[in-house]
Amino acid sequence: MPLLVLAGPTAVGKTDLSIDLAKRINAEIISADSVQIYRGLDIGSAKVSLMQRQTIAHHLVDVVDSDQSFSVADYQVLASSAIEDVWRRGHFPLLVGGTGLWIRALTQNYPFPKETPSNRNLREHLADIGEHYGWDGLRRQLRLVDPDSWEHIHPNDHRRMIRALEVFLTTQRRLPRNTGGAWRYQTRYWVLTRPLLDLQERIRQRVEAMLAEGFEEEVRELLRQGLSPKAQSMGSIGYRDMVDWFWGKSTRSERDMLIIKHTRAYAKRQLTWWRSEPEARWLDLSVWSHDEILSRLELSAQELISSQ
Repeated sequence: MPLLVLAGPTAVGKTDLSIDLAKRINAEIISADSVQIYRGLDIGSAKVSLMQRQTIAHHLVDVVDSDQSFSVADYQVLASSAIEDVWRRGHFPLLVGGTGLWIRALTQNYPFPKETPSNRNLREHLADIGEHYGWDGLRRQLRLVDPDSWEHIHPNDHRRMIRALEVFLTTQRRLPRNTGGAWRYQTRYWVLTRPLLDLQERIRQRVEAMLAEGFEEEVRELLRQGLSPKAQSMGSIGYRDMVDWFWGKSTRSERDMLIIKHTRAYAKRQLTWWRSEPEARWLDLSVWSHDEILSRLELSAQELISSQ
């Protein structure tokens, strides 16, 4: 089954390009975005609009309540089902997003052990320790009990750090690491990029636009409705900084700068991730025009179809 992947860092320009491409190749879009999957997290995730979704069908957007946990294994199941459904109905599946782990788990068919336990009380206890006493201590503990996870989990990825500690403290076993298997689909994997300074400026502009559109009020309303500040969704880029501001941990200007800073750091991590993908083909949006890139991607889709 053919699959075209359109990946890239936040704010690079995936949304508009993917919608225009989908129109050309009769595609439906399967999202690979770990924030847009949540209902209610709209402005801070730069979620594809309802009007855009009415133009082109989008899958795996607004499918999980904001107070629910959602894993890469959950995503793999839902995304694979969506791809098969799209192809069965005679449309082309176009996978679009910036969550590299989700894309890899789906396309390379990661096997996820079902016996790995879950202990919500322990996770909340570890999160409390991190919040009140600092994450460095938990990270030092992770290095002692699971050095492989310590090496591969970014210091700011608190959720995965907690998960690795949870598995060890519950089972006395280390978190299984997944290197993937054979490619599940006949995949053409494209990564969109821009010069770093250009990308950083686009991120600044995007954050300023989010704030002007009501990002602060969006988070305020989520908390008013009873969403826990410790919910998995609230650990997302930007949302965590907004929650911290509500707790008085920063001034408004400091908050805004932190959102920009953390988003830029995330974009750099995304680019680092895709440099480790040997099958990735790169398209620099500063070199080619919009129409030239669309034509190249359309040809790529046609090549996939003709090879069936």
